[in-house]
Amino acid sequence: MADRSEANAKEATQSFSKDKLAPFASHTNPESKPGVTFAAQDKLPKLPIPDLEATCKKYMAALDPLQTAREHADTERAVHDFLQAEGPDLQEKLKQYATGQSSYIEQFWYDSYLNFDNPVVLNLNPFFLLEDDPTPARNNQVTRAASLVVSALSFVRAVRKEELPPDTIRGQPLDMYQYSRLFGTARIPTENGCQIGQDSNAKHIVVLCRGQFYWFDVIDDNHDLVMTEKDVTLNLQVIVDDAVQTPIHEAAKGALGVLSTENRKTWSGLRDLMNRDEGSNNSDCLNIIDTALFVLCLDWSEPQSGADLCTNMLCGTSEIERGVQIGTCTNRWYDKLQIIVCKNGSAGINFEHTGVDGHTVLRFASDVYTDTILRFARSINGQAPSLWASTSPDPSKRDPESFGDVSTTPHKLEWDMVPELSTALRFAETRLADLIQQNEFYTLEFMQYGKNFMTSMGFSPDAFVQMAFQAAYYGMYGRLESCYEPAMTKMFFHGRTEAIRPVTPESVEFVRTFWAENPPTKKIDTLRKACERHTAITKECAKAQGLDRHLYALMCLWQRQVDGDDSGDGASTNGYSSPVSERDPNSGSSMPSPNRGSVISDDGSLASRSPPRDQHRLPAIFADAGWDKLNNTILSTSNCGNPSLRQFGFGPTSAEGFGIGYIIKDGSVSICASSKHRQTKRYIDAIESYFLEMRKLLRQTQRRGTSSDKGASKVREAEEKRPKTSKLKSRGRVIAGQPAKITEEEDASAAASDDDLGGYGFFDAGMLLQALKAKEEGGDRAHEGVARRREVGKKLRLMEY
Repeated sequence: MADRSEANAKEATQSFSKDKLAPFASHTNPESKPGVTFAAQDKLPKLPIPDLEATCKKYMAALDPLQTAREHADTERAVHDFLQAEGPDLQEKLKQYATGQSSYIEQFWYDSYLNFDNPVVLNLNPFFLLEDDPTPARNNQVTRAASLVVSALSFVRAVRKEELPPDTIRGQPLDMYQYSRLFGTARIPTENGCQIGQDSNAKHIVVLCRGQFYWFDVIDDNHDLVMTEKDVTLNLQVIVDDAVQTPIHEAAKGALGVLSTENRKTWSGLRDLMNRDEGSNNSDCLNIIDTALFVLCLDWSEPQSGADLCTNMLCGTSEIERGVQIGTCTNRWYDKLQIIVCKNGSAGINFEHTGVDGHTVLRFASDVYTDTILRFARSINGQAPSLWASTSPDPSKRDPESFGDVSTTPHKLEWDMVPELSTALRFAETRLADLIQQNEFYTLEFMQYGKNFMTSMGFSPDAFVQMAFQAAYYGMYGRLESCYEPAMTKMFFHGRTEAIRPVTPESVEFVRTFWAENPPTKKIDTLRKACERHTAITKECAKAQGLDRHLYALMCLWQRQVDGDDSGDGASTNGYSSPVSERDPNSGSSMPSPNRGSVISDDGSLASRSPPRDQHRLPAIFADAGWDKLNNTILSTSNCGNPSLRQFGFGPTSAEGFGIGYIIKDGSVSICASSKHRQTKRYIDAIESYFLEMRKLLRQTQRRGTSSDKGASKVREAEEKRPKTSKLKSRGRVIAGQPAKITEEEDASAAASDDDLGGYGFFDAGMLLQALKAKEEGGDRAHEGVARRREVGKKLRLMEY
């Protein structure tokens, strides 16, 4: 096997043809061959273990802006003691341990997630809210759900046939292992933590409607689809018609999915109860759910607002009528990948992500959304392209014998509701309702500007938005707290994420400058420095040179020594071990969600279990108060999305904090914020006000032209290059690319536009005023020919967005 390196991984991927790397319009290509998906896996470089002293320096730098001088002096002493005592020895042991592992952090990451004992809903599982289907005929529940199912199955087929083009960044292939763990996978609770089970040959899906479970096969042994979209639509309509026979007030009594929201040990005991009785259907029913490709949830609600939609996708709704739960929270199974479709066709995804992270599920969501559009295009023009390198034979034209042993007729799962199960279900529902009521969600869909405007001003869009979170928080509370953002490290074999720590001395200086009486130029200058620092840290973390994962691995290794497990074989107590090969069928990739780093960091059980003996004293760096301060994440943030998504989010990772999922699009920013009733709406409003204020400051300090804009049309460049004739000079004054200094009157007009209209105006207020004056004074001129009209009239300066 060739050496692992970025260059070798890139070479392995580029050995495939363009048709396989970007298979648009190649779905009829007879030369298409499988293998591209995992072509670079054996050549991806392993996740590097950072230098210990460098990590400790970054750790102190991350804590510096969060601590008082005395607290920081304590941390410096603790770090010095660590480097003089246990640190170097743990570093060497970590290097030895990593030689036999896919990566040095993977097993510790699995253990942290799978030993998490609290409910996974609102604590671990994130959600995506898809944009509405652009084809009006699909914007009702059954047709939208059928379309999503067919597209999802095409994605499953591409993964299993290894025809899915690999993810890349600037031509560099990324780790693709997680895609093999996305379907047919379930989180299964046991008395000693959870396990991940997978049926790699799963052929069926499970449908949830009014808390009742149904299943039917959708692909054959060759991974080809056995049903047309029309067939799936018919099945789903039959399921809905059957489910509505159960009155909504009776549905919760048999909604076994609620049990997946319980404390994991409680849920484990209930599964044992369900499997205990011989001859019971319950064991078979559980197996059908656990091995399904995914779960499709058909809800009976029609959420209208963005906040209500996000709540429904993350945890379902809790609605009590006559003392009975009739909300959609009973229509979920949180131990699996779920596609959720509301009655009005709004759709989203909720996923269990021990083995997959947000970037992987985002690719799934994006490709599914894109495929629905392309299939609609092919219904108009059969020559329209496909997203897939090859497609399933048309099920309606296949020989019935070719399908093999499949069952496409919907089956309803029937549970044996023993008294203990009914009682447990009742109390699980009330606890879930409590949990939902303890959290609140608000959204911001900021439409005034987005990535294009930020980049045209010379800012990294992500850094720009991160500073908004800090400035808004500082404006409310007068202080900054620990903040977390993930950086993807999938350029490495079984890469996960690294934690970016956005609070820096530069960001502190910016927010203090922003909220004080300072001139606009000073505010913008400090913002620029803070964003540049954030970008530099992000690049380091993407190269796996952050601090969090390294220190966490050292702490876990120390805990293994304390527990007497110093074998270094990577074995896990929960049965989910780090594999040596990326294709090991008995293991999985443990990419956590981008927003979940604090779940690992917040888990203090590793430190608290240390025995009293002096030789097992907790290393000074982990015993210091700084470790707890950094890992008590108040602003847990994650940037994950693209135009196929309307929102993305997750629950808060601490009782005092906010969970903030955001998507930066070309002309807008979407934010979903959650908290345990910490004035979330007020915080969202503060972020919006900051965005508007920052645009006002940039307008005051920037002198911008038109065609120099990054997104400007090329026709303006051609217009500027064309020689001007003397004849045309008298036909109006062209507004210069570098306008004269904005007057106080014009500046006040611009400010009023932002304050009163929410940034509505497309034209700069001063330029618009001049344009109106020119129209009143000059009137319309007669048409004098196409060749001469180009320079007639006054050219308005286009504002950037």
